[in-house]
Amino acid sequence: MHLFPARSLAVSFLALSAAAILRAQAPSAKPSVVLVELFTSEGCSSCPPADALLRQIDHTQTSAGQLIVGISEHVTYWNSLGWSDPFSSSIYTDRQSSYGQRFNLDSVYTPQMIVNGSDQFVGSDKASLIRAIQRQPADHQPVTLNISSVNRTGNSLAVTFSAAGAIPTNGTDIIAVLADDTDQSSVQRGENSGRTLTHVAVARSLTRVATLKSAEEKTISVALPSSFQPTQHHHLILFAQALGYGRVLGADSKPI
Repeated sequence: MHLFPARSLAVSFLALSAAAILRAQAPSAKPSVVLVELFTSEGCSSCPPADALLRQIDHTQTSAGQLIVGISEHVTYWNSLGWSDPFSSSIYTDRQSSYGQRFNLDSVYTPQMIVNGSDQFVGSDKASLIRAIQRQPADHQPVTLNISSVNRTGNSLAVTFSAAGAIPTNGTDIIAVLADDTDQSSVQRGENSGRTLTHVAVARSLTRVATLKSAEEKTISVALPSSFQPTQHHHLILFAQALGYGRVLGADSKPI
């Protein structure tokens, strides 16, 4: 783990079996979703094990049948320390900072995982990940999100989705993330100099597209980022989050 601005802190990477949280066969019913956000940077030497852990679990299912959906959010505060991460954005730095305030952390750090907006821990700590996932209700999500259609119109996507269930009376934010399925980078400088790094579910945009106070069907427009490559595989992640960077209440994901 790297606290920032501190440069190093030893972290043990626990080699636990993936079988503790995953299973190979998918259930027939649409599973509930566990959203795993990873705040990472290519400039951080502690981050590749966390990137590898996210690759291991992204779009797999738990023994309870939940679908794990990952988002790799690359922060910017390492960019001045030898290597400018090509996937980084201040959007993710600001989001992590807001989480830091919510969790009363002394400092933001990389790598950091946040599960369903409710648990945070060092992003390479598989044991903490297992415990956080096991704490998520397997048979119920407060909000059921369903992406019914995604259509490209020029430089944006027209997304129709429905939201149902126990929507908070004070509202819930609907967040849209456009992510590359996979990305790879040859790092030339900094702590990971000479390494080729591979990432999954790399966020290229993250936008609050609506705030809902009741169940409804809605069509929204999501702008395509300048980094969008039509020949590359992408997916859209839509999730409902309690106001103030609170608990993730429901999510859905769809290839685009």
